[in-house]
Amino acid sequence: MSLKDGNSSEAPAPPVGEGAASIDRLTPVLERFRVQASLFHSGPLCGHQVFDAKPGRGFLHVLRRGEMELLHGQGPHRARTHLCEPTLLLFPRAVHHEFVNPPVDGSDFTCATLDFDGGARNPIVQSLPDFIALPLEKIDGLAATLDLLFAESDHVRCGSRLLVNRLFEVVLIQVLRWILDHPEDAHVSQGMMMGLSDPRLAKALIAVHQAPDADWTLERMAASAGMSRSAFAAAFKAATGTTPAAYSLDWKLNVATSLLRAGRSVKQVALDLGFADAPSLSRAFRRRTGSSPREWLTLHQGAAG
Repeated sequence: MSLKDGNSSEAPAPPVGEGAASIDRLTPVLERFRVQASLFHSGPLCGHQVFDAKPGRGFLHVLRRGEMELLHGQGPHRARTHLCEPTLLLFPRAVHHEFVNPPVDGSDFTCATLDFDGGARNPIVQSLPDFIALPLEKIDGLAATLDLLFAESDHVRCGSRLLVNRLFEVVLIQVLRWILDHPEDAHVSQGMMMGLSDPRLAKALIAVHQAPDADWTLERMAASAGMSRSAFAAAFKAATGTTPAAYSLDWKLNVATSLLRAGRSVKQVALDLGFADAPSLSRAFRRRTGSSPREWLTLHQGAAG
């Protein structure tokens, strides 16, 4: 069968972020793959602090005051960044990093760990760089959240730690919103977040995220985006770094890991996600992860313990 994309001309792509403001691009992802923040420090940091890489563990640091050197990565990828203004530091995945502050009167920080559901396979984690530094003034609306976060983290009151943890999660959502509208400034070049930054591709991605059990053919995804098949396939590959079919399958399998962790049986997960049967899910799962669903779950539970 010949494709009839023919000579039909595609409308030029709108600027990144334009036209997508009314579309909720984050909720379908965050509802499937939650993130939990946990405050571990608020106040001055003097001298040299080391934050070791732990699988599945991210960090969100807020430099409130001061000047410091940040060392991140190891070996040939080790880099140094000088910070001299209030800055938010996001490490979405396990990356070794160090703070070098003056030995006395060090910089003032409020810091939390981030545990992303799915760890390194979390779709958000997979689509972000190892490290993002954002001056606080860049993110509209962030100041009000941080004012409340700092007020709670600086004083011990009933429920303050729980509230601070939730506020850190709000901060993360605000940062992710900013990244969707400014992917280049965040050094995001490919992946889910880049795809969601394109208003046309976002429509198809949201549809896939909301209905992982559906049969997402190229034709169906392109129709969701309002594009021809060839134009959609090319734009999708350029933005996400993968094909529509591979993305749809990867999303199914990522959701499968979430359901397995929640206690669903392999058979039920297969039914929930539109696989023909449990063996079909197991074969696809092994091709992508190198282990069966049960083997993967055993490894995950052992690592969590």
